Amino acid sequence: MEQEVFRVSDFCQKYSISRTAFYREIWAHRLRIIKCGRRTLVARIDAEKWLEGLRQVQLH
Repeated sequence: MEQEVFRVSDFCQKYSISRTAFYREIWAHRLRIIKCGRRTLVARIDAEKWLEGLRQVQLH
C-alpha cells in the first residue's frame, strides 16, 4: 500500500531532488504542501500532479 502523504525527506528521496529544489518548487507554486503543526507534508496526489507537470514541460 502506497503512503498517502510524504514527509519532506521522503519526498526528496523518492523523487531524487534536494531540499533546496523541493522548497524552490513550492515557492514557484508548482508543488502544493500541507502543514500539520510544524510538519510539512505532500499528498501523494499532489506529488503525482507535480511529476506529470515536469513530464509535460520536458515534452515541449
